[in-house]
Amino acid sequence: QVQLVESGGGLVQAGGSLRLSCAASGSISSINLMGWFRQAPGKEREFVAAISWSGGSTYYAYSVKGRFTISRDNASNTMWLQMNSLKPEDTAVYYCAASQSGSYKYWGQGTRVTVSS
Repeated sequence: QVQLVESGGGLVQAGGSLRLSCAASGSISSINLMGWFRQAPGKEREFVAAISWSGGSTYYAYSVKGRFTISRDNASNTMWLQMNSLKPEDTAVYYCAASQSGSYKYWGQGTRVTVSS
């Protein structure tokens, strides 16, 4: 089992920045990939970014590439999402997720990000 806890959401003006954190605990050694997803009101959950837990390779959705940066620290079992140049369309609940063997099996409770125009 893996437990994930997000933090760092809040209200920010367009053009501003926020940094989300995801603290992982439990069977961390079983994780091969961790990611961020988001779900806006009335929309499907969508992929935002992911990072290889061992090698550090990163992957981004086209809509956030160049504005968001995903990173992780294996020593503290923490992952971050630095979000810059935020837009109102980035408003959503952001979820941290952990993958085992290609499947995102574990999810956090989510943290809300609201970007005002």
